[in-house]
Amino acid sequence: MKKLLIGAVLMGSTTIAMAEAPGGPDCGWGNMLFEGQSGLGPHFLASWTNGTSGNATFGMTTGTNGCSSNGTLTYGGQSLVNLTQVMDEFVADAAKGEGEAMTAVAVSMGIAPEDRAHFADAIHSNFSSIFVSADATAEDVLNNIVSVMKADQRLSKYVA
Repeated sequence: MKKLLIGAVLMGSTTIAMAEAPGGPDCGWGNMLFEGQSGLGPHFLASWTNGTSGNATFGMTTGTNGCSSNGTLTYGGQSLVNLTQVMDEFVADAAKGEGEAMTAVAVSMGIAPEDRAHFADAIHSNFSSIFVSADATAEDVLNNIVSVMKADQRLSKYVA
C-alpha cells in the first residue's frame, strides 16, 4: 500500500509541472493567431498550434516567430516535491538513512540513481537541521533539505 501511495504522489505531482512562457510570452504562431484572447480555449489552441507545427522550437533556435531563449524560465505552480502525503514515512526513513519514502523523494527531486545513497546519507546526517521541530511543516522540511543539498558539493547540482 505504501508503494502505491508513494507512486501516486509522484505521478500526481508531475501533472502540475508547467514552465511559463518558454521562448518568451510572444513566442510562436499560436500566440500570433490567438493574440489578445484569454481563457483556457485560446491558450490551449495556441499551445497546440506551437507544439504540433514545431514553430516555437524553430523560433527559439533562430530567434524568429517572436521567440527568444535569452529570458529566464519561471514556474508559478506548486512544488513537484510534495512531502505532505509521505511525511511520516519520510521522517522514519530519514532517521534510518534509507527507505522507500526516501527513494521516492530523491526520484521526485531528480536525483540520479548513483547519487541517491549519498542523498540518503546527507539527509540522515543532517536530520536535526532538517526536522527542526516536531511540528515542522512539509514546506519547512523541503526548504531545509534544499539548504542541506546546496551546501553539499555532490548534491548542489540538483538545486538551483
